[in-house]
Amino acid sequence: MHVNKKQLVTAAITLGAAIVIAIVIMNNGPKPKLKPPQSAPILNVEAQQLTPIQYQFELSSFGTVQPRTQTLLVSQVSGVITEVNHTFKDGGFFSRDEILIQIDDRDYQAAAKVAKAELLQAELAMEEEKARAKQAQIDWSRLGDGNPAPALVLRKPQLAAAEAKRFSAQANYEKAQLDLERTKIRAPFDGRVKNTQVDLGQYINSNSALAEVFATDVVEIRLPLKNSELPLIDLPENYRNHTLAAEELPEVTIVSDLGVHHEWQGKIVRTEAAIDETSHQLYVIARIQDPFAVQQQNKTPLKIGQYVTAKIRGKTLEQALVVPTSSVYQGTYVYIAQQQQLQRRNISIAFQTSSDTVIERGLSADDWVITSPMGQVSSGTKVSLINPPNNTPNSSPASDSTAQTAGVKP
Repeated sequence: MHVNKKQLVTAAITLGAAIVIAIVIMNNGPKPKLKPPQSAPILNVEAQQLTPIQYQFELSSFGTVQPRTQTLLVSQVSGVITEVNHTFKDGGFFSRDEILIQIDDRDYQAAAKVAKAELLQAELAMEEEKARAKQAQIDWSRLGDGNPAPALVLRKPQLAAAEAKRFSAQANYEKAQLDLERTKIRAPFDGRVKNTQVDLGQYINSNSALAEVFATDVVEIRLPLKNSELPLIDLPENYRNHTLAAEELPEVTIVSDLGVHHEWQGKIVRTEAAIDETSHQLYVIARIQDPFAVQQQNKTPLKIGQYVTAKIRGKTLEQALVVPTSSVYQGTYVYIAQQQQLQRRNISIAFQTSSDTVIERGLSADDWVITSPMGQVSSGTKVSLINPPNNTPNSSPASDSTAQTAGVKP
């Protein structure tokens, strides 16, 4: 079909007019209402202003209770056990020199009597020999030619032999008396029975083990310390011919949770002579007086081998910056409030416990450390202190419409 030039011009004009009308309509249409920009949410947080304080280091350790004095009771004579003390049982308490076991002593009494008789005979023989020696000296002086008398004439060898027999008889008598005394097994100290190995009516030989016992006056606990903790405590190092006074020894609190929670006060009395080859740690020895409540009936006695924890009092640090351990994240940084904004601050830790962290570097006095639990919060987030004192950098509370709980990412 043939389209003339006039029709093409008319179509072009119509299309152009339609485009112009569409543009005019779009430019003159109703404009959307623009919302005002929302202000960034503000976190309500709690913070602590750092103030240098005097801080007492407290080192934590652990160990097991061991007696300072422990021994194995051994019989020095043989015989049948005829009597046993009521305290001679596992866990029984006894006093020094108390008779724990009585061995049948009739044979030893007889032996002592025989030894006594032999001693009397030896003493009589020696006295007779002394008399003969004296008479020999008189006879020689009266009948001799003035020369010194030979020793044999003066009966000196016979007198020496008589004296030797007397000494031997005396020793035999003392040995018989000692054996008789040894039929009574006495306690070597105030203590407690750990375990018994014999009982009434049992025949025992010399050197038979009777029981394990230990002293109850003190116990000791071997406590390991890390190398990093050694500068934080005044160690009671021992030197030849030098003893530390009691007030110079570091204090330690021993905590026992065997059934009932109890705390015992003691002292760190010494260090071991060598570093432990297995753990490469230094062990210190804590000592507790009267641990078995012999004089303190209000406490449950400690048990030998019982696991305990220890809190050792260390040195005092002046002008220390201390923050709650809960406010330290990943052991490397804290959040602080600065000019109403949250800032992340990297730190270096000098000492840390479950509750306190001593800052070595990274914070300064008067910094405000945020103590509220924080989540993934960016530096620069606006914050408001919940309980700020009058001198806080931000004392105006946030409005309810914009504040959010700390720890929730806005």
